[in-house]
Amino acid sequence: MQQRSQTFRIGFAVVIVLGVIAWLAVSGIQSNKSYYVTISELQGMGGKAYTRHLRVAGNVVPGSIARSGTHAQFVLVELGNRLPVEYAGVEPPPDTFKDDAQALAIGTLGRDGVFHATELQAKCASKYAPAQKPGAPAAPDKTAILQPPASTSAK
Repeated sequence: MQQRSQTFRIGFAVVIVLGVIAWLAVSGIQSNKSYYVTISELQGMGGKAYTRHLRVAGNVVPGSIARSGTHAQFVLVELGNRLPVEYAGVEPPPDTFKDDAQALAIGTLGRDGVFHATELQAKCASKYAPAQKPGAPAAPDKTAILQPPASTSAK
């Protein structure tokens, strides 16, 4: 009888420990999950936007960047929709973070309408474009209609 009672206690303890581990795993995944939305989708989310960890992308409006150490304030624009962003991360904004650069802000939307980012990624497409050699012809127009070669047979 005592053997059965001890087995039950050990089994119960194992179930409790496994339940706590499962709960921690699920709650950790939920807290680290972030949704990618466009600025227009963000503005149409209503109250859900204030409670979710989000990723928002857009182009940096020229002249809107105000830096202060590791913090920055700027405005993102996407298809005419504007979103003010306050970045307060541990690291300063990346070197590619400039006017007209594409940027991805990761954080939460505040009730003040400002997106509070804790992470910031930026890229500048022109920086990675191949350099044009001086005197080289421009890239061919892919929309041009190709004409068959003229006939060279003599009559």
